[in-house]
Amino acid sequence: MTLVRISDDALAVALGADELADAFAKAGCTVERVSSWGMHWLEPLVEMGGMGFGPVKAGDVAAILDGTSAKAIGKIEDHAFIAGQQRLTFARAGRTRPLSLDDYAATGGWAGLDRARAMSAEDVVAEVIESGLRGRGGAGFPAGIKWRTVLEAKRAEKYVVCNADEGDSGTFADRMLMEGDPFQLIEGMAIAAHAVGAQQGYIYVRSEYPHAIAKLEAAIALAAAKIAPFTLEVRVGAGAYVCGEETSLLNSIEGKRGEVRAKPPLPALEGLFGCPTVVNNVLTLAAIPHIMTEGGSGLYAQLGIDRSKGTMPIQLAGNIKHGGLYETAFGITLDALVNQIGGGTASGRPVKAVQVGGPLGAYVPPSQFHLPFDYEAYAKADALIGHGGISVFDDTADMGAMARFAFEFCAAESCGKCTPCRIGSTRGVELVDRIRSGGKVMADAVEALPQMHNARKAGRSREEELTLLEDLCETMQSASLCALGGFTPYPVMSALKHWPEDFGGEA
Repeated sequence: MTLVRISDDALAVALGADELADAFAKAGCTVERVSSWGMHWLEPLVEMGGMGFGPVKAGDVAAILDGTSAKAIGKIEDHAFIAGQQRLTFARAGRTRPLSLDDYAATGGWAGLDRARAMSAEDVVAEVIESGLRGRGGAGFPAGIKWRTVLEAKRAEKYVVCNADEGDSGTFADRMLMEGDPFQLIEGMAIAAHAVGAQQGYIYVRSEYPHAIAKLEAAIALAAAKIAPFTLEVRVGAGAYVCGEETSLLNSIEGKRGEVRAKPPLPALEGLFGCPTVVNNVLTLAAIPHIMTEGGSGLYAQLGIDRSKGTMPIQLAGNIKHGGLYETAFGITLDALVNQIGGGTASGRPVKAVQVGGPLGAYVPPSQFHLPFDYEAYAKADALIGHGGISVFDDTADMGAMARFAFEFCAAESCGKCTPCRIGSTRGVELVDRIRSGGKVMADAVEALPQMHNARKAGRSREEELTLLEDLCETMQSASLCALGGFTPYPVMSALKHWPEDFGGEA
């Protein structure tokens, strides 16, 4: 019988992959559900006889089977989008069945865990430090240093927590990894547990990811014997963006309100239930098996530039022709990612801005597309890499409105723990409205409520309002308890700097 391979990734399913699989099965084919290759504009993507076809609908089945389909794209691994990548974390993407222990073992699975368990905890941590792996959740903190802190903590009970609360706009790598290669994440967490002396782990997944939750729970049950005595549980979030911040996440796991804790103490010393805790992102932990298989000085450490080592699964989203997941070594430019690999905008209009790092990332103009994808290079340009999500906007985007949205988003998602975030975000919305309206918003308010104290501010000039906006952003950036309030100024100030005309100013 003809073997047909179709992804069971949530995106492919949303686009009709299940119905397509049924159509091939009714045509007498053997259907195998695999992970996604990450070429989202071609989903549902079909692989048959070594050839790829996409995007495919149920009505295309007959033409594919009789060899007359116009949807053929050649061998998937030879496609320019795939061939140009350096896949380590997503090396199995599109090639294996997500819940097949046989597929996982046949492609190098568990080799890193077996090697790690033959080593001392100190040696495992040393190799992770040597690899140069930095946290992929956004902060970019060296993973091995965090592990060493937990290892050296003098407590009998310790935990490993995976932050899978992937809430940033334009990001989906965590979801793809959990749905397509869950054993790799489980293996990475088991290695972390061995390295720091933990017996229990938790994967905190956002509730909006039901497919990932189901895959993880099934995979944990299948892998239980292999990772013992380490045990894992999935904990489901309740839709709060702030729980992507590690201390809010820990509170949520404990059954408390999802709000930020003051630091110190650091979670590595007093984390979950007051015990030393490793908190790492999905992509950070999923990189561990490869590092431990080859050693700290292996291929991972040799890729990248400067202090940004290894590969980064970059997510191309927004108004882009070829959206999907592109894993490559650090150092690639935005021009290559957006224009060459992504094919420019889906609308065909010129690119106006790219937001890197989610809703709190800076807006980068085409004049800075030469920047290398590197933590320090982006920091010097007042930008963030974050979780590696890239959202593209064409020249119809109103950047003043986008700046306003950043404040609005922060106000809606703030946990309320600190004043700069809770109050500053609300005042920021009002301030942007006044600037964009040329003061009309304030004038109207004064006319309606002349008794208000704010009446004295009606005569403030545009320059004074802009200075106030800068002061507000500086206060939020330096005084907020966590990155929600601290990073909100990035999109605001970058939009104002590069597109002042969208705020009613001069270009």
